[in-house]
Amino acid sequence: MSEVPPELAELRNSIDNMDAALIHLLAERFKITQQVGVLKATEGLPPADPEREKEQIARLRRLAESSHLDPEFAEKFINFIVAEVVRHHADIAESHQRGDAVS
Repeated sequence: MSEVPPELAELRNSIDNMDAALIHLLAERFKITQQVGVLKATEGLPPADPEREKEQIARLRRLAESSHLDPEFAEKFINFIVAEVVRHHADIAESHQRGDAVS
């Protein structure tokens, strides 16, 4: 394999750093949404909140546009995350209904 030009190696290193930051941010986000799921289960609230989700999508599309990121991509990304969060919340609610310890 041929030697990678230094500029390409530097750009790839920056991409790797950004990927690591994204993973850490997602981990923190999911820790918080886990707490939200427990609170929803405790309060008898449904796992999904379509109105909140709709507001979030609109807000993130605006943020994407102002950041020069494709708003369609941003919407797909947040929809994927929200689907995972709702799935986690449904699992938490089911555990809570069974009387399992939820943390």
